[in-house]
Amino acid sequence: MRFVDVKTDIAFKKIFGSDQHTEILIGFLNAVLELEGDRRIKTVTLKNPWQPPDIPILKETILDIRAVDNRDVSFIVEMQLKDTMFFDKRAVYYTAKAYTGQIRKGEDYPKLNQVIFIGILDFNSFEGDSYLTRHLILNRETMNQDLRDLEFNFIELKKFNKQEEELTTIIEKWIFFIKNAENLTMIPKNALDIPELNEAYQLASMNAWTEDELEIYEYWQIRDAGDRFKIQEEFEKGIEKGIEKGIEKGIEKGKIEVARRLIDKGMSVEEAAEVAEVNVEVLQNC
Repeated sequence: MRFVDVKTDIAFKKIFGSDQHTEILIGFLNAVLELEGDRRIKTVTLKNPWQPPDIPILKETILDIRAVDNRDVSFIVEMQLKDTMFFDKRAVYYTAKAYTGQIRKGEDYPKLNQVIFIGILDFNSFEGDSYLTRHLILNRETMNQDLRDLEFNFIELKKFNKQEEELTTIIEKWIFFIKNAENLTMIPKNALDIPELNEAYQLASMNAWTEDELEIYEYWQIRDAGDRFKIQEEFEKGIEKGIEKGIEKGIEKGKIEVARRLIDKGMSVEEAAEVAEVNVEVLQNC
C-alpha cells in the first residue's frame, strides 16, 4: 500500500476538505483543540469544499480549509510548506477578516462568533521545543482569557520526531499521519481504533485516487519541486549581485530583480514580492 504526501496542497485539501468525509476534519479538530464531552464538535459545514482541479488552473486552487461547526464557531485550517517573512501577519489577517466578515455594516456585534486558526507548518516558527502551541488573548494582570473570539494554534512538524511505537495521544497519531504517511506501506495499528484517522489513511491511499487525480497530484509534485528549485536559483543570483556591490542598496536591487524574473515567469506581483522579500509598493513603483 502506498500513500500520498498529505502535506501537499491537493492531498491535504482532498483529505481534510471533502464534503463526503467531514468526519475526518471533525476528528482532527477535536484532537487538536482537545475538545471533550459537550464541547466536542459534532458537525461542520465546509465553506470551500474540495473539488479536483484541472491541471491548467492548479494555481487557482484554494489552499486553506474553512468550516463552521454546530455552535457557529469558524475554523481556518491551513497547511504551510514554505516559511515566509510575514506568515504570522497573514495568519492574523485571514483570521481577523473571517471574524469581521460575519456581519455587514449596521448589523449587531453579538452575531460575531469565535474564529479559530490552525496552521500546520513544515518549518520552525516559534521558540521552544513544543510542536503544538496555542496563542490566546490574555489579561496581562490576571492571565484570564476574557477575549475569546480569536484563537491561533500552530503545529510545527519539524519539532515532532516521535516514532510509531512512541505515539500515545490522539493528536500525536494525527500529526504522525500528516508528517509521515507518504513513507508508510500500511496503516499503523494504533490508528485502526480511531475511525476518523483510519478513514484519513484510507483516503490517503493511492488506491482511493482516480487516475485523473493521481495525474494532477504527480503534476503538482513535479511543479512544486521545479518551482522551489527555480525560486532558490533566482533568489541566489539576485543576492549575489547585491553582495558584489557590498551595500544594502545593491542587495535590495538584487531582490527586486529576482521579483521581476518571477513575475515574468507568471507569478503575481504579490507572490513575487513575498518570495523575494520585497515591499509590494516598492516593486510596483520600480
